[in-house]
Amino acid sequence: MTSLTDDAAIALDNLADRAANLVNPTLRLGVTGLSRAGKTVFISSLVHNLLHGGRLPLFEPIRSGRVSATRLEEQPDDAVPRFQYEDHIRALVRDRVWPDSTRAISELRLTIEYKSASGWNRMFSPGRLSIDIVDYPGEWLLDLPLLGQDFRRFSEATTELARTGIRAELARDWLDLCAAVDMDGPADEMVARQLATTFTAYLRACKADERSLSTLPPGRFLMPGDLEGSPALTFAPLVGMPETRPPKGSLRAMMERRYEAYKSVVVKPFFREHFARLDRQIVLVDALQAINRGPEAVQDLERALADVLACFRAGTNTLLSSFVRRRIDRVLVAATKADHLHHESHDRLQAITRRLVDRAIQTIGMSGAGIDVMAIASVRATREATVKRDGHDLPVIVGTPMEGEKVGSERFDGKRKTAVFPGDLPEDPQPFFRSLDEGAPHLDLPDLDIVRFRPPLIEETGGGITLSVPHIRLDRAMQFLFGDRLA
Repeated sequence: MTSLTDDAAIALDNLADRAANLVNPTLRLGVTGLSRAGKTVFISSLVHNLLHGGRLPLFEPIRSGRVSATRLEEQPDDAVPRFQYEDHIRALVRDRVWPDSTRAISELRLTIEYKSASGWNRMFSPGRLSIDIVDYPGEWLLDLPLLGQDFRRFSEATTELARTGIRAELARDWLDLCAAVDMDGPADEMVARQLATTFTAYLRACKADERSLSTLPPGRFLMPGDLEGSPALTFAPLVGMPETRPPKGSLRAMMERRYEAYKSVVVKPFFREHFARLDRQIVLVDALQAINRGPEAVQDLERALADVLACFRAGTNTLLSSFVRRRIDRVLVAATKADHLHHESHDRLQAITRRLVDRAIQTIGMSGAGIDVMAIASVRATREATVKRDGHDLPVIVGTPMEGEKVGSERFDGKRKTAVFPGDLPEDPQPFFRSLDEGAPHLDLPDLDIVRFRPPLIEETGGGITLSVPHIRLDRAMQFLFGDRLA
């Protein structure tokens, strides 16, 4: 995946990080997610609850009273945009709107001062840990497998996937155009642009809410930023490529060259400068949305998880790897939006997500060491209640649906609260996956009524400070990700 030059640069970066750690102990925490899973909300809630004394009973350093101070500090990487925590928490708390999703990489440094749990360590100096939170789009992570694929292999894999299920209809324009062009004819910029445009339209259609597909590389086609219109983003996979070398000056040669440029200009710098320097990682997934969308969305999420987990090389660091190419020794896959279900289904959502992760791990032949799964809600937008229906108690969730959301025939204005019975996930996930593997047109699941809610109404103190943002298992996630580093 990388050259000797890349490996040397990674080793130098790691050595520099380790040297800095001797003066200021630091943990680099990667935060990413797939298709609107809530990365920005997760970081904002985590930081806010640590800064303002939120309720975190499962986070041991807080529960035991060993944390003496938490503060934001200037981040160490001057070339990386700062994660604008203050803007995002204002949107959540004061405006009650969900902040914009991640479009590029950003970073924030949170420093925690604590008393060590060890009396021996406490004799020398108070503990201090800086957590550098690195926020990046999940689409960028799904680009990393491209480093191990040449253009022909990339084209074969992409076109093969595009011919399956609902993708076949969404990819029709691009596939028809591929079939009509002469790939070994003279390179034509207008043809290249047309191919890139129709291919990008296919990726966007796959990502749309009504489909919620997850495996969508190359990621920058969906969020081009300052590379929009550049040759590195003006290419597309080709259908039926021969094994021979492309003729000089041909369309195929142009596409192959631009694909390699994409890897060099976009993928390798992200891997070398950011991803290869991470210590811990959380991957947020909207498994509930995938389940609600049906078999193809679930299968695509499993495929994306396999690609994601293959990138991490999770496991314990050796002395050598910690200085040269360190491993990400803990990975948390978190199914978000648990507050959209009654608590009776939280463990069921976690069980289905764990099964997806286990199947993905089996597919890529990993051990699963250092990987955990949880169902969480970074910000809890609902509360639970019970209503009477036909003489029976029905467990419901209560919240304010976002403007335009529908429950049955009723459309909401974004101001009025309502009670929703979201449905139940199965206690045993086996029938669900059996239906999935057998290609059943409908998974063995009851109907789910998934409604998007506004952030909760949170009262502020007289000084305008909110002491706590409600959540579900955010403290448990924090304990797994960095609780041991505060021991």
